[in-house]
Amino acid sequence: MRIGGHTIRYILLLIAQILLLNYFNFTQYATIVFLPTMILMAPVSRSTNTLLILAFVSGLTVDFFADGQLGLTTAALLPVALLRRPLILFVFGNELLSRGENISTKRQGWEKLIIAISLATAIFLLFYIIIDSAGTRALWIDLLKFIISLVLSTAVSLFVGDILSSENESKW
Repeated sequence: MRIGGHTIRYILLLIAQILLLNYFNFTQYATIVFLPTMILMAPVSRSTNTLLILAFVSGLTVDFFADGQLGLTTAALLPVALLRRPLILFVFGNELLSRGENISTKRQGWEKLIIAISLATAIFLLFYIIIDSAGTRALWIDLLKFIISLVLSTAVSLFVGDILSSENESKW
């Protein structure tokens, strides 16, 4: 069985996400996550069902080794996997899917990649913060955490998106 380069990078980034959540949690107002970008940058040929399984296993792994609240990251990552295809259609258009090429920074550009990463991260954080809060915190605290986490996570996710970008694997 041959494991591709994308799979190895994905596993290493999953370990990096676990380490980041375990050892670099500086404040309760910021959660730095790049799991939504990892799901977004998966090869376009992957079906939604495959991405849902990948998101479930990735979220459960992170929950088990990092957060301690089993199911929180999983519940927030599943909507990202479910909405990935409509998100790609909205940001990049139909030509990316019709050509069958993967998302890359060279072909689609940084501007579109920033928008796609921001939207995927916003979907994740919206579910994550609402489920984590469960209505027990004030709205302004949740809103502040959402904004700070979105800005920080998007900045970190740009590097992750560049790592997972498949510019050398283009079909054209």
